[in-house]
Amino acid sequence: MGQSLSPSVVLPTVITQTHALCALVGQAREPVRSEGLKLAARYAEYAGWMAQESGNDKAALWWTGKAVDLADSGGDHHLAAYALVRRALIALYREDAVQTIELARQAQRSSHTPPRILGLAAQREAQGHALASDYDSCRRALDRAAELLDRAAPESSSDARPDSPVSPVLGTRTVSDPVAIVTGWCLHELGRSAEAISILDREIARIPQDAVRSRTRFGMRRALAHAAAGHVDQACALTELLLADADALDSATIAADLRRIARTLSRWHNSPQVQQLYPKLTASLQTPAL
Repeated sequence: MGQSLSPSVVLPTVITQTHALCALVGQAREPVRSEGLKLAARYAEYAGWMAQESGNDKAALWWTGKAVDLADSGGDHHLAAYALVRRALIALYREDAVQTIELARQAQRSSHTPPRILGLAAQREAQGHALASDYDSCRRALDRAAELLDRAAPESSSDARPDSPVSPVLGTRTVSDPVAIVTGWCLHELGRSAEAISILDREIARIPQDAVRSRTRFGMRRALAHAAAGHVDQACALTELLLADADALDSATIAADLRRIARTLSRWHNSPQVQQLYPKLTASLQTPAL
């Protein structure tokens, strides 16, 4: 549902299910209680993501904090580190490079944190460095993320033994190479749009067609990179293809890049392609939910 519908539709359902899980396990015995609380924590964490997608950062932070409390009660003390990664994403979209980097580094301070969470934190740190125009620090963080996520791959592999405990995967499951696509994201921020386009073109093609939110989110970043590179026709064409999905998804993070595309394309306001796109782009940005 979250990949194809507005958070205004998904979030109430997720919240209801989170409360239902908490109620069900409230009087349960172990190990049902602990496992139920850990599952409820994942629902709460997802509620935080949907709240952010709806544009409500305050609610996103509240639900992320609730997820940590539930996880701690269930014996999972690693979700607190992932919550820092989520908080860093909110700081990233506020264009606060210092806070993004600091929160991501906090998430990496414990050697006992699982490699996947450490890898996701290193990715977020890289995005913070890119926002701060620090190429070398960004590349080092990306290299660290690649190493950590490679080490974590067996933990979430579909080849795991049927009788082994498998937890829901934290972070995206629809992007086959998260480090590669984040590298493309960072290269655009660093002003290396041509390099970003090469990576994003390749990696977006690998995202499943039904992962609409992911394809649109990263697709907007690709359109933005084309616009920054001066590829006006291509930027307009890509943006127009994404507008219908952007309207349906009602995503605050997608809308943030859509606004950046509008600002970038305004440099070529006399272009016929820009003039044709702008009424549709403006209408999308003026949708009340955005």
